[in-house]
Amino acid sequence: MLNRRELLQSAAAFAAAGCALPVLAAETTPDPVLAALFDKLFQDSLRVSPERATLLGLDKGANADLKSKLTDRSVAGRAAAKALNASQLEGLKAFAAGKLGPVDRINYDTVLYLRESAVAIDGFDFGGAAFGASPYCVSQLTGAYQSVPDFLDTKHAIATAEDAEAYLSRLEAFARQLDDDTEQMRHDAGIGVVPPDFILDLTLAQLTAVQVPADQSLLVKSIARRAAEKGLDAGYEAKASAIFTSKISPAIARQIEEAKRRRAQAVHDAGVRRLPSGEAFYAACLRANTTLSKTPEEIHRFGLDQVKELSARLDPLLKAQGLSSGTVGERLAALGRDPRYLFPDTDSGKAEIIAFCNARLDAIRPRLPALFKRVPSYQFEVRRVPPATEPGAALAFSQAPPLDGSRPGLVYFNLKNVADWPKFTLETTVFHEGLPGHQLESGLALSNKNLPLIRKSGSFSGYGEGWALYAEQLADEMGMYDDNPLGRIGYLKAQLFRAARCVVDTGLHHFGWSREQAIAYFVEVEGHPEGSAASEVERYTVNPGQACSYKLGHAVFAGGREKARKALGARFSLQDYHEAVLSSGRVPLDILQRLIDLYIRHPGG
Repeated sequence: MLNRRELLQSAAAFAAAGCALPVLAAETTPDPVLAALFDKLFQDSLRVSPERATLLGLDKGANADLKSKLTDRSVAGRAAAKALNASQLEGLKAFAAGKLGPVDRINYDTVLYLRESAVAIDGFDFGGAAFGASPYCVSQLTGAYQSVPDFLDTKHAIATAEDAEAYLSRLEAFARQLDDDTEQMRHDAGIGVVPPDFILDLTLAQLTAVQVPADQSLLVKSIARRAAEKGLDAGYEAKASAIFTSKISPAIARQIEEAKRRRAQAVHDAGVRRLPSGEAFYAACLRANTTLSKTPEEIHRFGLDQVKELSARLDPLLKAQGLSSGTVGERLAALGRDPRYLFPDTDSGKAEIIAFCNARLDAIRPRLPALFKRVPSYQFEVRRVPPATEPGAALAFSQAPPLDGSRPGLVYFNLKNVADWPKFTLETTVFHEGLPGHQLESGLALSNKNLPLIRKSGSFSGYGEGWALYAEQLADEMGMYDDNPLGRIGYLKAQLFRAARCVVDTGLHHFGWSREQAIAYFVEVEGHPEGSAASEVERYTVNPGQACSYKLGHAVFAGGREKARKALGARFSLQDYHEAVLSSGRVPLDILQRLIDLYIRHPGG
C-alpha cells in the first residue's frame, strides 16, 4: 500500500507532463453495427423492466408509456424475460467480434458476460431467476411488496396529471405483481424451495407492517402529498385509496397467508446447498457476483487470510487507544459500545448523524482532483432512510443519479438503531457509498460519452463493491484520518468486516454453517453487535455470493495498482491508473485485469 506522500507524488508526477489518457479513454468511433445491436438490446431490456427506465430518467419520449408499467412477474412474464436473455445471448454470440477495436471489444465482452450470467441464473427454475440471483422470490429483501412502495414514492416523479395517472396505473400493476409473486412462492415450494424459518418470520413481520388501512399507506399518502404540491386534482388520493383497498390490500393478505403456510413447513438451515441443485446454484451466484472463477474453498481461505492480516493491523491501533485486553473483536465491540462515540437516539441525534456525514462528503470532494482526471458533475448528498422503510432496508446504500442529473446521487443511512453507527464508523461508510466510492464510480460511468447506454446501466457487484472498498483505502491514503485515529480504526474495522463476509457467506452456503454459527463468527472476529450481525447473515441467506464480491474486488483494484507501480516504476501515474480502471465503466473483474495489463503496456496512452 502506498503511503500518503507516495500517493500524492504519484498522482502529480505525470499530470505536469500532460500525458495522454490511457488507450480506452480516448475518443473513438464505435462500430455502427455493434452500436445498433447494443441499442436494440438496451431498448428491449427496458421493455421487460420499466422500472429501469424510470431510474435512468428515460421514461419519456418514445418510452413514455413505460412510466405507467411495472415488470411483469407472472409465469408468462418470467418466461418472456428468460427468452429475451437467451435470444440476446444468441445474437451476441453470432456477432463477428474478432475484428472489433479495443474499446468495442471491451464493450462487447462485458455485455456478453452480462447475458451469459443472466442465462446461467435463468437455468434454475425458482426464486429470482430472470430477476436476480436470489433463491427466494419473496423474503425480507426480495419481492414486489418490499421494493415497489419506496420506488413509487421516491423514483416515480409526479409533476403533471399524466404522471399521476401513470402512478395509478402502476398501483394496479403492483397488485398484479403481488399475486404473481405469491404464485411463484407456491411453484417454488412445490419443487422444494422454501426460505428458512427465520427468513419467513422476518418476511411475515414486514408484510404485516404494510397491511394497513389505505389512509395510512405510503402508496396513498405519497400521491396525495405530491399531487397537492403540484396543484393537481385532489381526487387522486381517493382513486389511489380505492385501488389500495380493493386490489392491493387483498393481494397482500393472500401473500401473508401463503407465507404462513410455508412457515409451517420451513426448516432452520440457512444455506442453499439443501435446495435442488443447490451447489450448482451457489456456484452460479458466486460467478455472477464476484465475476471471478474462484471456488468456495478458495474464497473461504482468502477470507480467513485477510481476517488474520487485518486483525494484526488493528491490534496496535487499539492498544494506542488504551484497549489492550481481550481479542481484537472484543476490543472493537467495547469501542462500539462506548457512549462517548454514540449519537443520541433522538430525532435531533439522527439529524446530527446526517449532517456529520454530509460534512465529510464535502470535506473529501476538494481532494479528488489530485487523484482523478475526471470527477462527475452530478450533485451528491446523504439522507436518512425514511422511517417507514427502515425495518427492511440495508444499513447503508447508494443510489446513482439519473442520466440527466434531475435528482442527486444519494447515500442513505438506516438510523432505525443509532447504536449501529458509532461516530468512528460513519466516515468510511460515507467514502464507500459516496465519494470516492459508488457515487464517483457510477457518476463517471453515467457521464462517460464513450459508453453506450447498455454499458452505463449495467453493473457488476465485484467491480462496484470492489471499487468502493478500494475507495475506503484511498480516503485513508488521502489523509482523511490523519487527525482522527479512531476514524482509521473504523476504516480497518470495515475492511475486516468485508473479509469476514467471505468466510461467512461460503460458510453458510458451502460448508453448512448455521445462522447462529455465522452470527457468532461476526461477533467474535469483528465485534459486530449481535443484532446487526444477524441482519447481515439473514441478508446473505437470501442473496448468496454477493457478500464475497467486496473483498475480492478490492484485491483486484489494490493488487493491480501495486502490480502496475512495480512494473512501471517512475512512469507510474495514479491518475492514469485510475483513468484506466474507470474509463471503460463497470466490467467483470476478469476484464478489469485485462485493462490493468493494457495500462501497464501503454501507460501513456
